[in-house]
Amino acid sequence: MRWTVLDSPIGEFSVGTDDDAVRGAHFGRVASAADEPGDDLARLAVAELRAYFAGELTEFTMPVVAPHGSEFERAVWREMTGIPYGETKTYGEVAKAVGDPGAARAVGVACNRNPIPVLVPCHRIVGAGGKLVGFGGGLSRKVTLLELEASAALRRDWLR
Repeated sequence: MRWTVLDSPIGEFSVGTDDDAVRGAHFGRVASAADEPGDDLARLAVAELRAYFAGELTEFTMPVVAPHGSEFERAVWREMTGIPYGETKTYGEVAKAVGDPGAARAVGVACNRNPIPVLVPCHRIVGAGGKLVGFGGGLSRKVTLLELEASAALRRDWLR
């Protein structure tokens, strides 16, 4: 996997690509990350992430594939990608949606194991009653991402 790092409102953010898809993302700089994308897919990923962080892009078009994960984790990650930009679901709602209503904690574990944060939007999962709990990138990053999306969604809706 080839890593590229970009500056963002949540600090340095690294994105990992291979020949076919984005297969990783990491808060911070991955040691082997380049400052400039080296191929077309990496350029697309960086361009889309920059547009997302600028509040201009609400859906990614780049191919994204999780490189590993249990069947349950993959189901949770698929469910996350269906949460609309600027919206949230609770851990319990996601558990119910993947067919295991009692698995809210397991959903939290799957969120923590998400190999492609932001692109697979685990930041859109919140605790019961909308409480901000847990996030592999730290709660301050989760708040920043949710605020970015809410602000952009409001601007988009007001300007229609």
